Amino acid sequence: MNGRTRAGLKAYGSTPTMHNLVRGTFISVKVRLANLSDAEEIANIYNHEVLSGVATFDLVPKTLDEQREWLRERSGALPCIVALNDSRKVVGWACLSKYRDRPAYGTSVEDSIYVHPEHQGVGVGSVLLSELVHLADEHGFHATFARIAGENPASIALHSKHGFEMVGV
Repeated sequence: MNGRTRAGLKAYGSTPTMHNLVRGTFISVKVRLANLSDAEEIANIYNHEVLSGVATFDLVPKTLDEQREWLRERSGALPCIVALNDSRKVVGWACLSKYRDRPAYGTSVEDSIYVHPEHQGVGVGSVLLSELVHLADEHGFHATFARIAGENPASIALHSKHGFEMVGV
């Protein structure tokens, strides 16, 4: 355990896995860096949350062009990753973003994780978060924040499973 602080939340180093057994359901996913060809599937997953949830804080779904532009800006230490099922369909995606613009937050990031509604609860989010924690460590970030809005017990449970602790409401 590395015990590094994750945004006032403790996260302990873990190796990302490609297979999870959750609630008796086995799902195999491959995680890789996102590319422009993933934009439509990423937008579909994101826009579902825009229209049915509160996690995005967006009020209007993203167009495909907007999603492509957003993806073009994701690289280096702030990547976007996707989880692909055996059919190579994007079943979830995640990214690291700057936590704040102020220089003192330069070694802090925020995670975002979105899973297709048909693939929630079977470990996709867990695999994605494991990979984000690994990437944050690899890029030298010392704190990762997860801002969880509204009633989202699944996201709270996911982050708790990975060593995050609630530090504020």
